[in-house]
Amino acid sequence: MGYGSGTMNEGTKKAIVKKKRKKGRLQLSTTQMIALSFLFTILAGTALLMLPWATVPGETTSLLTALFTATTSVCITGLVVVDTFSHWTVFGQIVILMLIQVGGIGVVCLSAILMLLFRKGLSLKTRVLMMDSFNLDSIKGVVKFCRRVIRDIFIVEGIGALLSAFVFVPEFGKDKGIFISVFHSISAFCNAGIDLIGSDSLIRYSGNYYMLGITMMLIVLGGLGFVVWFDVIGAVKTLFTKTEDPKRIRLQEQTRLVIALTAVLILSGAVLTFIAERGNPETLGNMSLSGKLWNSVFQSVTFRTAGFMTVSQKGLRDVTAFFGLLYMFIGGSPMGTAGGVKSVTFFALILYAISSLNHHQKPVIYNRSFSFETIHKAVAIIIISFLVTVILSILLMLTNPWVVLSDALYETFSATATVGLSRNLTASLNPAGKLVIIIAMYLGRIGPISLVMFFRGQKDRETLLNCAEGKYYIG
Repeated sequence: MGYGSGTMNEGTKKAIVKKKRKKGRLQLSTTQMIALSFLFTILAGTALLMLPWATVPGETTSLLTALFTATTSVCITGLVVVDTFSHWTVFGQIVILMLIQVGGIGVVCLSAILMLLFRKGLSLKTRVLMMDSFNLDSIKGVVKFCRRVIRDIFIVEGIGALLSAFVFVPEFGKDKGIFISVFHSISAFCNAGIDLIGSDSLIRYSGNYYMLGITMMLIVLGGLGFVVWFDVIGAVKTLFTKTEDPKRIRLQEQTRLVIALTAVLILSGAVLTFIAERGNPETLGNMSLSGKLWNSVFQSVTFRTAGFMTVSQKGLRDVTAFFGLLYMFIGGSPMGTAGGVKSVTFFALILYAISSLNHHQKPVIYNRSFSFETIHKAVAIIIISFLVTVILSILLMLTNPWVVLSDALYETFSATATVGLSRNLTASLNPAGKLVIIIAMYLGRIGPISLVMFFRGQKDRETLLNCAEGKYYIG
């Protein structure tokens, strides 16, 4: 989903491909370049975290630990093999924070803005790359869109840091408290789930509803998607400036759908968590009614992509962990900082199934239909993502035979959906298991379907063969 015309998207990309082919150069698709940009950023972060002054005295950082930490930061996942607050120096923590921010904004967008700051012009190819990195449909206004994304991200993160400081500064002191506030705000907004508070994440704040509210606000705002932001802000501005009749102000169908799906997913997840965990002494059982309600909502929010926790994930009942996999898999909304296959993608497939049963030609919502191209893409994303997650779960158990199925699924779904929740498994994995999770986090950030396109490269549709239809029976 995005702005503009899909025709311009395909036409522009085809023109660039043909131009490059005429020059006889090795051509990388935009998908390949985006995937490689994340890979190079991870490798650069690994190198920085391997520096001696990134690790506190008395601790050592192996190549695998540095690679894992850089990957979880850039891929804004949150799974860690060492405690961020105790293993890394301030320098190391700043590196991690920068990697989270780059991962949240997007390597391509940030690089393009830096080029503009140094008065370097942007080529058509770079603009197409920016367009693809945000999944837009047109290069028109892509630079303005990117600038606005970065500006608004910094504004929201700044407000989040200011609000968080009222909790962290009194507890940790001025300098450390401010740093933790900034780190927490960026990590929460980018849905990274990494913190400097302690080894138990936000469990110590399970009774601080102000802190839970601020954190959930940042997580949800990051997961809504930038197009939704801009649409809502535009509607609010129009309403207050009274440049148009308030009755005629309408949000785009994408915005309305995302807000509705977000509300339904958060509410349903909270209700299921409350029902399943309200009597569990290892999670919500010993809390007051208000505490159970607040922490049920927080668990529902963090299930979908955040990685922060206010209750022990190991202590969750199996049924809670099981339906949590579904919420992880769905994730947040398109064009935001959240992971997963995305709420609209999952809804499009469900709506298509219902529409097919009712013999409708196209699925319709808000009197607008989903194109078949969108449906086909949704099917591909969900099938490939699910298969990749299952395969990685099998590999995790093969490399670590002692890991039980429920924990393996929880770990890999969390990694490929860039959630960051773990049932105390990550640090105990052997090197092969950690490599499996590294691959899962990377694929989750670039998208498993992007990996297929990465190896597929550029292929003109005209070269595809038209085959006669066969008789196949399904169902």
